[in-house]
This record gives sequence, structure tokens and C-alpha cells, in this order.
Amino acid sequence: MNSPMTPPPPRRSSKVSRTPAPLIPRKVQFDWSQTPLEWIPGQPFASHFINEINLLLPAGEFWFCKLYNKALPHITDEKLREDVQMFIRQEAMHARAHGAAIAEYLHAHDIETDSNTAQEDKLFEVLLADNPFGRKLPKFLEKRWLVFRLGIVAAIEHMTCVLGNYVLSQEWKDADPVLLDLLRWHGAEEVEHRCVAFDVYRHLGGRYPSRYYLASIAMPAIFGLWVHGAAHIMKQDPQFADRKPSAFRPWIWLEWQRQAKAGQLPSPFKLLRDELTFFSPWYDPVKEGSTEEALAYLNQSPAASRAGR
Repeated sequence: MNSPMTPPPPRRSSKVSRTPAPLIPRKVQFDWSQTPLEWIPGQPFASHFINEINLLLPAGEFWFCKLYNKALPHITDEKLREDVQMFIRQEAMHARAHGAAIAEYLHAHDIETDSNTAQEDKLFEVLLADNPFGRKLPKFLEKRWLVFRLGIVAAIEHMTCVLGNYVLSQEWKDADPVLLDLLRWHGAEEVEHRCVAFDVYRHLGGRYPSRYYLASIAMPAIFGLWVHGAAHIMKQDPQFADRKPSAFRPWIWLEWQRQAKAGQLPSPFKLLRDELTFFSPWYDPVKEGSTEEALAYLNQSPAASRAGR
């Protein structure tokens, strides 16, 4: 590991990688023993809404790792191969950190998560598996199916970059510092590696028309899963007993926007606007965030510092 005074290694030349510096996988440690379920004081809706991220992410990020390990043999650019290897290690750490939050934090507060996470597991292990629904694909379709799924990841990674920018700038009054650090560490790494998924997709033959319809599928699905999972947590909080939380009840969507106006959540309309840049033929992930701002947080993240990086 380089000392703080040692300049980073020079960036390898590359025709396809636009990641501006070598990616660094950071081991992190979080102590969940003092984190309250309502981690934003006085804001149960926003607390539960954001806590759903812990349920939503682990299965998908482990699936990312499997998918990009399959993609590695097809990548011919040396710098992009290095990006992907470090991307895999970062995503694996994200999955483990959020998985630990489920086991050590949400379960400690008696939140039932298995019925929700089982849905995510089924999505990635059955529908989006190498052999979807257990049916082996013909050989000539294997790479096409790989690139199709890489396009879905590219769309999702754009969404996580947008959310990463949000959490790096958002201030929640008196919020629990441990959960806040989890969000900002993860968000900063999403901004840091924002180019990788898109670069791989294009390198392996992904084109604009397919990117357009894949994003049209992925983005509404993520919004729906997020609200569905948040409702699942709210159902277990007596404060919401009379509201009967459900993604199919308009009040939860209206409350999301109301909470956004109050500064507690990202506005669904602003998220949508920021995510629409992915649909442009001139989309460039480099312009979607600041590596310098991401690294500024990562260099002082309590969890990363506690683990000694």
C-alpha cells in the first residue's frame, strides 16, 4: 500500500477505460451495537425508507461479482480488466457490509428480512441466472445473454452513482454516524467506479438501442423494489399500523415526495431527472460525478480508517 506521501501509480493507457485512477478495494468495519432503528431522530418514514437499501443491495451486488467474473475472459483491454477486478472486490465488500447491517442491526431490532431478501435472491438466482429458470441456453446465446445482463448493471450503476452523489451532499440532523458512514462510504465508491460498468458494456458490444430499453426495464424495477421493501419494514413498526404500508397504496409514494420536500429523502422526480441522462446517445459517466469529492470522503471515512484500509 502506498504511503500518503507516495504519488499514485501512473494510469495505464487505455482506449476503453475512462476510470481516471486505479480503484482501491477498502475493507470496512461497522459497529452496529448503538445504532437505533429510527436512525434519523423523529423521522421513522425516512429511516425505514433508507434502511431498505440494506435489504435491496446484497443479492444484487453478489450477482454483479459473479457476472463480471464471467465477463473478465472477454475483456481485451488491460486497464479495463484491472478496473473490473477492483470493481468486483469493491462490490463484494458492499454486499458484505450491507449483509452485516441486516444480521447485526436490523435483526437486533427484531425486523424480519428473510421474506424480502428471498425475493431479491430469486430475481438474481433464477430470472437473471446464467441459465434462466434453470433452462440451459444455446451456446450462441451465452455471450448475448451476458451482454444483456451487463447492460442492466450499467443502468443500475448509473442509478447508484446518482444516489452516491446525493448521500455525499445530504445532511441529516443528528443522524446515527455509523449508518451515515455506511451510506457515504458506499456512495463514494459508487461515484469512484461509475465508469466501469458502462465501459465494459460498450467494450463487449453493447449498443445504444439496447441500452435504452434495458434502462427502461431496470430503473422502474429498482424504484418498485425499493418502495416495496420499505413498506415491508414499515409494516413492522406500530407507528404505521393504521397506514397498512404497501407499494400499491398511493400514500407511500406521496409521502416519499413530501419527505423529499422536507429534506429527508431524495425527490423521486429529481432522481428520475438525473437518471434520464443515461438515455442520451451522448451519455458519459465521467460527467456524472466527481472522483475528487468521492476520494475526499473515502480518505476520512471512519469505517475505512478503523479497518486500516
